[in-house]
Amino acid sequence: MLDPAHPPPYIDHVGWVDTAVGPSLQIYPTPNGRASIADDGADVAWREVLALAPDADTPGMKAQFVCHWDFARAVEPNKPSWNIEPRRPVVDDSTMIATRCNPGGPEE
Repeated sequence: MLDPAHPPPYIDHVGWVDTAVGPSLQIYPTPNGRASIADDGADVAWREVLALAPDADTPGMKAQFVCHWDFARAVEPNKPSWNIEPRRPVVDDSTMIATRCNPGGPEE
């Protein structure tokens, strides 16, 4: 169920950048994307990301995004962008949380 107080769109824009450790997709949520409590909000927002960056469609990238949606929004609500990287491994949920959504190494 969508959050009527915070409807989509949840993603303002995205952009690929090159970092010292490889490419990174920077995802810029809208204010509603930062505040939504919709049950399917992560899935709706991920579809928006893929509409803007179809090459992000990998299991590891989605897992990083969901981690940001579920946890990073609360921990760092004013972080300008959520950065996800294709080089990061697919891990279980507890490892994803323990690494602050950045499995396989620190945030770039």
